[in-house]
Amino acid sequence: MRKVALHNLGCKVNSYELDVIGQKLEEKGYIIVPFDETADIYIINTCTVTNMADRKSRQMLHQAKKRNPEAIVVAVGCYVQTGMEQVLQDAGIDLAVGNNKKKDLVEILEAYLADKDGEGTFSKTMNDTSVIDINATFDYEEMQLTHTAEHTRAYIKVQDGCNQFCSYCIIPYARGRVRSRHLDSIRQEITGLAKAGYKEIVLTGIHISSYGIDFEDEAWAQGQCVDKPQVNERKDYSGASKLLDLIERIHDIEGIERIRIGSLEPRIVTAESAKRLAALSKLCPHFHLSLQSGCDETLKRMNRRYNTAQFKASVQALRDAFGNPAITTDVIVGFPAETEEEFAQTVNYLEEISLYEMHIFKYSMRKGTRAAAMKEQVLEAVKTRRSAVLLEMEARKSKEYRSQFVGSTVKVLFEENKEIKGRTYMIGHTREYVKVAVETSQNLTNQIWEVQIEAFLEDEILLGNLSFL
Repeated sequence: MRKVALHNLGCKVNSYELDVIGQKLEEKGYIIVPFDETADIYIINTCTVTNMADRKSRQMLHQAKKRNPEAIVVAVGCYVQTGMEQVLQDAGIDLAVGNNKKKDLVEILEAYLADKDGEGTFSKTMNDTSVIDINATFDYEEMQLTHTAEHTRAYIKVQDGCNQFCSYCIIPYARGRVRSRHLDSIRQEITGLAKAGYKEIVLTGIHISSYGIDFEDEAWAQGQCVDKPQVNERKDYSGASKLLDLIERIHDIEGIERIRIGSLEPRIVTAESAKRLAALSKLCPHFHLSLQSGCDETLKRMNRRYNTAQFKASVQALRDAFGNPAITTDVIVGFPAETEEEFAQTVNYLEEISLYEMHIFKYSMRKGTRAAAMKEQVLEAVKTRRSAVLLEMEARKSKEYRSQFVGSTVKVLFEENKEIKGRTYMIGHTREYVKVAVETSQNLTNQIWEVQIEAFLEDEILLGNLSFL
């Protein structure tokens, strides 16, 4: 049987989809091998969020062909979706499969293989139809995951597409409009994973705060999922979301002990919604609110739909409801026309709201977006300097947040065994997603234990013990 090597680039949604592809291949009898091994087939789930992501996608595709020139190389996903002509012109690629066709990848591959072996009728026409007009589809691509490479945590895709059109972002063109997964399918998948032993799930999507805007409101209120007519009624996310209802409706699934949420729009978090979330005992007090800039003028140029006051109110609502939740964010430095004054506003703002973690990105021009055509592009040296300022702050703020747990007792879901400085530890995470290490030779994988935190083991790992029990 043929050997297949898989490689993922990009987001957790991509990772989930590739896990399902791998699962389907195994069911068909293919042998999954590491990507750095020689394989008969290489499948690369690509990313296109930046020009650098495009470049990495091309590099991985070429690397696969170089590793085995006789292998079949399959390009999948967002890079394919936004650059089909360039992908097909690349002599190193045998098959190209776009978004919303990943569920059919195994069938497309087998038709190609049958034709290559002289037993099929695979044609260029079939290859052409493996990349659809993603902006014209209203269908959610149904996929079901039964297991994943992680043994304790499973990512659950509940939504695809985005209607926001931030000025720097190509994703709406790569992923299409908002399409939501039906509740019955979500519950079925989570129930199966719980029976398989997974204790923690993470709800993810391209813009999960938009979950359900494509469902009829009246039917949803009665516990049913009914798609809206395929017209312009799906245009925008208004600030209200059925995502909170979804979390409440999966909260009772037996076996799941922790629920996390992917990146949220600040507008979804109000005093009322935060209280609803805090009432759910399985929901972890760990939230990612995407900020991008602490300057209102910059946010306007980015076409973000909120301002810094609204973001701050959302942060405060979570703190009022949860006490000391872990709140993380993304920040872009060096966006076109960002002045020193605007950057200073961002620095001061981030110092004030004091978050657990910040993912700092230097603005990367993406061809095809409005931001790429903006005047006053910021010099790379300036981006690097500004990034360094925020990275220093991030390390300091993150350590301040972690230090609050020293001396306390927390619940840790253990995930892996690791050797650090010659000693053996079990590593896991608290509900706030703070990493904790306990020195032990026991295998505690997928177990939740109360741990007393003593000190820092490393900058990003707290040291705890079980002996107090």
